[in-house]
Amino acid sequence: MSLQAPSVVVMVRPHHFTPNVETVVDNVFQADVPADLRADRVAALAFDEVTAVVDALRHEGIDVHLFEDAGTATPDSVFPNNWFSTHHGGHVAVYPMCTPNRRLERRYDVIDMLKSEFRVQDVIDYSGLEHDDLFLEGTGAMVLDHLDRVAYVARSHRADPIILERFCTNFGFEPMAFDAIDDSGVPIYHTNVLMTVGTSFALIGLDTISDRRRRDEIVERLTESGRDVIALSNAQLGEFAGNAFELTGRHGSITAMSGRARRSLTDDQVARIEASSRIVAVDLPTIELAGGSMRCMLAGIHLPRRAAAVAVHAA
Repeated sequence: MSLQAPSVVVMVRPHHFTPNVETVVDNVFQADVPADLRADRVAALAFDEVTAVVDALRHEGIDVHLFEDAGTATPDSVFPNNWFSTHHGGHVAVYPMCTPNRRLERRYDVIDMLKSEFRVQDVIDYSGLEHDDLFLEGTGAMVLDHLDRVAYVARSHRADPIILERFCTNFGFEPMAFDAIDDSGVPIYHTNVLMTVGTSFALIGLDTISDRRRRDEIVERLTESGRDVIALSNAQLGEFAGNAFELTGRHGSITAMSGRARRSLTDDQVARIEASSRIVAVDLPTIELAGGSMRCMLAGIHLPRRAAAVAVHAA
């Protein structure tokens, strides 16, 4: 099992997808639905895009646990990485979500599946902190380096420092927080739209980090961990180039991203990524209207399998 790049993911396929009107206040990556698209057509396109990702990843040997969402109250359910994460040693975290309708995304059938298929030692549930207006939106708010044990976090009200400290203490990470703003001076709402940490490379929108000293510290930390640090422009971040995820397929490492993100990369950036991890791209124009892309759709499973599950998977 790769520490950084899982071979198993959880995905949720929505049947009534629509961009979330409650999150548009601080998610500048969201976009308006084209006027000529009816709601049922938007939902159908999103359904097909999720299906295409599932097919592409399974073709690469990734084990995808796909859950259906037929409800209408959870417009962002396609992004499960925000409400739970899994960790080596059998640990699971459940997170407090900022927007009320996103709290409805938590599904304990997903947790039950994890307990059934994988060795889960404990589930630490921080969601009750929502009542105190404290939020930490999972691996959207945090980009985790499982190898060097660092949690990179762009400061925002979706990444409360109190919960961040608790998480890092409970799960053995060092917090490395920083301020990140876009070209308009607006704080970037989630760290995983500006940063990807793979096994041998890191993608990062360095120009968003306003404190030059902190920026240099982050680059130094990533470089010292043996990674090739690949700088992304703000324009590339707007194309979701920072929202990628390294996985381990049957033939080695792959980096999943959207087609839009892939097209925004230069030849040099592609070559540097593919020196260690082959890019697998799927077009996600409808999903991306909601302000997230490939990384947000994938909840990586870093848990060891139960013996019975290993035997079934091998068969």
